[in-house]
Amino acid sequence: MLCAALLVTALVYSPGLSGSWLFDDYPNIVDNQGIQIKSISTASLTRAALSSPSSSFKRPLASLSFAANYFIGGLDPYGWKLFNLLVHLLNGILVFLLARLLLRSAANRSVAQASCTCSGRTDQCGLVAALIAGGWLLLPINVTAVLYVVQRMESMANLFVLLGLMGYVAGRRRMLHDTGGGWRGLVLCMSSLVAATAAGLLAKETAVMLPLYAVLVEWIVFGFTTARPAGSRTDWRIAALFLAVLVFPMLAGLAWLLPALFKPLAWATRDFTMHTRLLSEARIVVDYIDWTLLPIPHQLSFYHDDFRISSSLLAPWTTLACVLALFALAAAVAVLRKRRPLVALGLALFLGCHLLTGTVLPLELIFEHRNYFASFGLLLAVVPLLAPANAHPAEAASPLALARNALLGGLLLLWTGETAMTAMAWRNPVSMAESLAARAPDSPRAQYELGRTYIIQSNYDPASPYTRLAYTPLERAAALPNSSILPEQALIFMNARMHLPIKDAWWNSLVAKLRAHKPGVQDESSLVALTQCIRDQRCDLSKGHMLQAFQAALDHPEPSARLLATYGDYAWNVLDEKTLGLDATRQAIENKPDEPAYRITLIRMLIALGHYNQARTAMHQLQTLNVGGRLTSNIDELQALLPRTPGASRP
Repeated sequence: MLCAALLVTALVYSPGLSGSWLFDDYPNIVDNQGIQIKSISTASLTRAALSSPSSSFKRPLASLSFAANYFIGGLDPYGWKLFNLLVHLLNGILVFLLARLLLRSAANRSVAQASCTCSGRTDQCGLVAALIAGGWLLLPINVTAVLYVVQRMESMANLFVLLGLMGYVAGRRRMLHDTGGGWRGLVLCMSSLVAATAAGLLAKETAVMLPLYAVLVEWIVFGFTTARPAGSRTDWRIAALFLAVLVFPMLAGLAWLLPALFKPLAWATRDFTMHTRLLSEARIVVDYIDWTLLPIPHQLSFYHDDFRISSSLLAPWTTLACVLALFALAAAVAVLRKRRPLVALGLALFLGCHLLTGTVLPLELIFEHRNYFASFGLLLAVVPLLAPANAHPAEAASPLALARNALLGGLLLLWTGETAMTAMAWRNPVSMAESLAARAPDSPRAQYELGRTYIIQSNYDPASPYTRLAYTPLERAAALPNSSILPEQALIFMNARMHLPIKDAWWNSLVAKLRAHKPGVQDESSLVALTQCIRDQRCDLSKGHMLQAFQAALDHPEPSARLLATYGDYAWNVLDEKTLGLDATRQAIENKPDEPAYRITLIRMLIALGHYNQARTAMHQLQTLNVGGRLTSNIDELQALLPRTPGASRP
């Protein structure tokens, strides 16, 4: 059954492998020179490992996998998506193995609590585990973790989470059956949690949740005891283990994070506060349950920037209902812990998974890939109820059991069909953009991506039919509430590249949005794109309008390093204001001193101005960031531009 599920998953996903890049794929992969290595060396691998713009932790393992993909096949997305699919299939095998271990452990608690039997010719726990793994492999909510290339970060992190949980459960089972004190099992538990968490963190920070998942398994399945049956004395070694790997690190993390989170600057680029985020996430987490078990296309729209943020418990009223629903689920975990341990554990894992991304961190509100592990928890709770593998054939053939089995079969067909439809829609850029825009007609991002895709397909030919198609979704996106300046930037960029008239209304809208809100990542990317287009002499844009845009963006308190560096680029290369460009670049470095790109730009500017002593000082500062030789080629290139001795003429 597991082999069949793996084969069906591969076939269902295969059309989507020919699709294109999407959203955050561009800054992390397509536009990230760091991972685009031409040779394998310590310097190139170090540069690749530390190149991710997604996180301060850099996620080096995921970035190195991107570098490997580029080295083997360049920027053809097919190989990248195929690698993602292979990771997903491997995770499906791990889900099967983990589910079987958990089913067997729960079955060993007592005959009355058993969800399956694991003796005799038929391994019924294995059959139920195969159904859980097969359903998980084919869940539509997990599509983005496979076909959205950059979310390899999520699937790779959870590969180690699954391995760590397997090691922990196996270690605990060994402890319970070892007459020699269970020390070998304890070592396996400890090493599994520590090693798997450390390795997973190199792919994405979500792996930090592994110790929490393990303590939930311990509490519900093993009970912190030394032996079975339940009620034996507490094993204080396990309690000490979780103090070391969960409680102390969690307290340290909260002490580090919380002071910054209570500062207004942490939320300056968001259209929500910590309070409204917590209220909104209550609705979102409940929605995730619906989207996982009973998905319909418009729910799984990828873009969710049209979501209405909760401003209070009754605005909208569903906020209060969802808060109560989450409390009810948490209470159900406690109530069902002994009577239905798998249901309790599945719900606990689902809720626990969202404690990181669904609470106080100022992240985007909604992303489907956040359910990559959480969806396993839901299936662990639901599938054994719908496919009870009883020891008595008469019970298995009862009308109620047959109805449950039929319901599970219907869900498997629904999940397979939805995933197949999505993979087919993602088979090429146009069909993917049109599908996502149709699923989310009020999403500014979805409409922008559709217009942007049409622009790319037009090849900047005014006579192309795609050119005419691009205007409608872009102008719709620009007019939607809470949209960034991306649509206006795309319209201006397109007409400038095609030497067509640029409407003043586009510029006015762009500047008004920059004045109204502190620029976010998308707004900054828009200004970067316009600046590069001018600098590369592909766009002839009004200096007056560009200066208005920059001034509106920079008027907000504490502008970002990226915005300052972009303004410095524009001042230096377009306005020919060398002093202004130099000052803006220095401010960018002060804002983000660990970013070498800004220092490299500053050194080039100083050399061009003949300020060699300042350039040498800046060079020494750059060398402190040359971890593993990742900047050696840049430093050598800059050194060649400097005179060999102070006071000598420039080469």
